[in-house]
Amino acid sequence: MAVAWVFPGQGSQHPGMADGVLACRDARERFSRVSELLGRDLLAICSGEAASETSPSDLNDTRNTQPALFTVESLLVDALLEQGRQPALVAGHSLGELVALYAAGVLDLESSLQLVHRRSELMAAAGEGGMCAVMGFERERLEQLVAQQEDVVIANDNSAAQVVLSGSRAGLEALCEALSPRRNVTLPVSGAFHSPRMATPAAALSELLDSLEFRPARFPVISNSDPTPSSDAAVLRERLRQQMCCGVRWRETMQAMEQAGISTVVEVGPGKVLSGLVKRSMEDVTLSQISGHSDLGL
Repeated sequence: MAVAWVFPGQGSQHPGMADGVLACRDARERFSRVSELLGRDLLAICSGEAASETSPSDLNDTRNTQPALFTVESLLVDALLEQGRQPALVAGHSLGELVALYAAGVLDLESSLQLVHRRSELMAAAGEGGMCAVMGFERERLEQLVAQQEDVVIANDNSAAQVVLSGSRAGLEALCEALSPRRNVTLPVSGAFHSPRMATPAAALSELLDSLEFRPARFPVISNSDPTPSSDAAVLRERLRQQMCCGVRWRETMQAMEQAGISTVVEVGPGKVLSGLVKRSMEDVTLSQISGHSDLGL
């Protein structure tokens, strides 16, 4: 039985999501460390208790969302590894890729926290363009329209029936009107993430990437920018460097898991977003979710 661990990104957060991991070893210490790094009480933010006029206190603010998701998911990773569990490979969706690299031992905890903090601040400051999820469309028609629209790209290729577009707001509106998908939803984000419009913040993040030590992965990692399993530290660094400007190739990630003979997919973190995509896209795969300490006995 080949097992893959997958880690969700933004969109899976919800108030109270930290409650289930507080029983994990060193949980409160880790939340304190991240809160010190951020300059605000992350655990209170996760509980929906924080309120401040001078600092971001909303869990859905990307400056909080990304550190919160990483903290919750990294605690669950540590608990799984302490139990002696080991996957055949790991993959993460957007922010989840950083958790996958941590799980595989490519980045240590301190380096991961620095990276998550810097990434969240840069993305929050992007402030240009937007994103739109579309569902129920003709793939060939979508690809033709994207090719014709200079300022819109596929940011998240989540499945055959669901993608997220990123680009100028005018370009997104025009493309959705031409595509006429069954459903389209404008996402509440501050910028055109995973698109060429992120070149400036990506360059700033690249400077930090160059200063961090990347180690060979203890098990293969599937990256968002290149869904080919790799354990090479230099390769994984370069793939992560490309991530902010490239799309999340999750549809191809699921295909890569099938090709690797994965029979069980475990979603580690809050929610069931990735499990839903896997269920609709991969045949004969067992699904499991680990969102809290109580799930670790499964």
